Amino acid sequence: MKKLFKFILNTIPRPLLIRLSYVARPILAFFLRGDKFTDPIDGKSFKSFLPYGYGNQRNNVLSPSTLSLERHRLLWLYIQNETDFFSSENLFERNSPVRVLHFAPEQCFLKRFRKLKNIDYTTTDLLSPIADVKADICDLPFKDNSYDIILCNHVLEHIPDDTKAMQELYRVMKPGGMGVFQIPQDLSRAETFEDNSITDQKERARIFGQYDHVRVYGRDYFDKLRSIGFKVDEVDYTSKLSEEQIEKYCLAKGEIIPVVYK
Repeated sequence: MKKLFKFILNTIPRPLLIRLSYVARPILAFFLRGDKFTDPIDGKSFKSFLPYGYGNQRNNVLSPSTLSLERHRLLWLYIQNETDFFSSENLFERNSPVRVLHFAPEQCFLKRFRKLKNIDYTTTDLLSPIADVKADICDLPFKDNSYDIILCNHVLEHIPDDTKAMQELYRVMKPGGMGVFQIPQDLSRAETFEDNSITDQKERARIFGQYDHVRVYGRDYFDKLRSIGFKVDEVDYTSKLSEEQIEKYCLAKGEIIPVVYK
């Protein structure tokens, strides 16, 4: 199973993989139904989750029903329990819906967010077939101070000029707005690592975690966001959860959620 999933991830282009996953998801969920692990996004339980990883495969991390990973389930729990994102009332107590911009929208969130009546929800990506607006994160077609909330998760590690991307995120966020900018991060590294001389896809997957990643972020990621102008909260949300919850939801203990404000 691990070898098969690794082959699929590294062989099939991501846009096609997204389309095929809509077919595979209900089949996988049916055969893996059980009661040992639970996906908090849809509440369904399974005897196991699936492996995932472009380089080193992680066991028991991909939910069969929503295709969520550890970071998605952790983010869901955070915004559900610690924010008013799902409230029937406007988050900022305004007369108009809160404007939300979501980069590279994940399948596990897309339909659920679109159903919310309290937000004006826009998705964007350069390549994703399920995004509303095709756009380059370094040259966004949105006006200054346009969005109250920005979700940009596991995107910046793909972007050669992440400084420009962060500047664009800051530009389109409204004053007083907030966002979540998750990235794959090695917290044992003080500084972010990049090496453009590594061009072999297998070697890039081994070193960067995925063949199309251009860096491994270290702890300095938060200070880089601050240098752009953002205020940053480094949220270790698993520290608020019990060991039983972490195991049941298959979360990565100690993963930091970067919550940013303008």
